[in-house]
Amino acid sequence: MNFRKLITGAAFCALFTGILFAQTSEQRSETTVEDEYLSSVEDVIIKELSASDEYDNKLVALQYLENAIENGRSSPDMITALNGLAGEGITKQSRTNGRVMNNYPDIRAKACDLLGELPSEESKNTLVTIALDDKEPMVVTSAIRALGNIGINDNDEVVSMIQFVHKKYAALNPTSSLALEVLNAYEKLAPTVQDKSAMIQSISEIGTNYHYVTPVRTKALQLLRDMQGGGSKSNSTAAAK
Repeated sequence: MNFRKLITGAAFCALFTGILFAQTSEQRSETTVEDEYLSSVEDVIIKELSASDEYDNKLVALQYLENAIENGRSSPDMITALNGLAGEGITKQSRTNGRVMNNYPDIRAKACDLLGELPSEESKNTLVTIALDDKEPMVVTSAIRALGNIGINDNDEVVSMIQFVHKKYAALNPTSSLALEVLNAYEKLAPTVQDKSAMIQSISEIGTNYHYVTPVRTKALQLLRDMQGGGSKSNSTAAAK
């Protein structure tokens, strides 16, 4: 009798566990389907808003994108939208009677900053293009800041580009905000640099250029000291080994 009760109890527990597992799996499945649906709807909204000719719609698209990134969501459609918004008026132009109608520097600058939150080769390539082609210091500043955040610098490609852009603006339109982001990017990318000579020269030029405010020049000189100190420590470690 006891044995029969034990068998019956075991069978009941197994059945209950199976039902519970099935319900949990079903709930998870429903949650996954719902999340995927909401994500796809969000992608469609962002795609439509970013492709709109209206300036306000592009701003709303950036708000959707920023919220998605802050909550850890990203998708190929979002990256495509950001690439387009970063090039709004530069790589993607809408003209009326020969005049560019979608020249929105603030849209491009915000899109560049958001691309810096999505590290990838594609994001890096878009930002390099914008940094080279854009004429607005505000946008170039955002692109360089984002490149520093992404941290990709294969064969010193990004650092060489930053040096070129800084040299161009230092000669034509030196701005302290751009110089500061150049220094920040150099600092973040330094561990990836193979040949530091060009970067050191660029930092030195910022440190001695009195068009820049004192805090920027001070940061440049401090960065040089830090790099020299790091190099000395590395050499000492190597010699000890």
